Amino acid sequence: MDTYFVQKPKMTVAGVRIRTTNEVEMGPDGRLSQLWETYFQSNIAGQIDTAQPEYIYALYTDYESDALGAYTVVIGHEVAVESRVEGSGLVYAAVPESKYMVFTTKKGPVFEVVAQAWGEIWAYFEASTEVRTYTGDFEIYDSRNFDPANTQVEIYIAIK
Repeated sequence: MDTYFVQKPKMTVAGVRIRTTNEVEMGPDGRLSQLWETYFQSNIAGQIDTAQPEYIYALYTDYESDALGAYTVVIGHEVAVESRVEGSGLVYAAVPESKYMVFTTKKGPVFEVVAQAWGEIWAYFEASTEVRTYTGDFEIYDSRNFDPANTQVEIYIAIK
């Protein structure tokens, strides 16, 4: 898996959310696929002023502890704080400015390549000198060329 480092400014993501754990998501009661369905049914990009509507974010935030604890997933779009739409039913999550290690998945079926990439990311950080901050990690999906059967995703992991 290809990697590189980047510094990103703070941002706000508006979307739909769930609270879950990796243990739940690896079992039969995983809820992420339902969250994606909710996202696609909600027309979020049409409800808000998005910074770049073609980019869909899957944000992992509000970590209880580390990769073993509970966390919140928000699927949506980056917005300007000023564009907050009250009463829309959307949640807004702030992502602090951070240095990120970016992992690029191989191309393939989306759920397969993303799950494989996260497995490799967890293994990488078990033995790495890089330290995760658990302040907000995210996947970026480009809707302009999104093919669920053959896609490539960038996963941003916040590090110290």
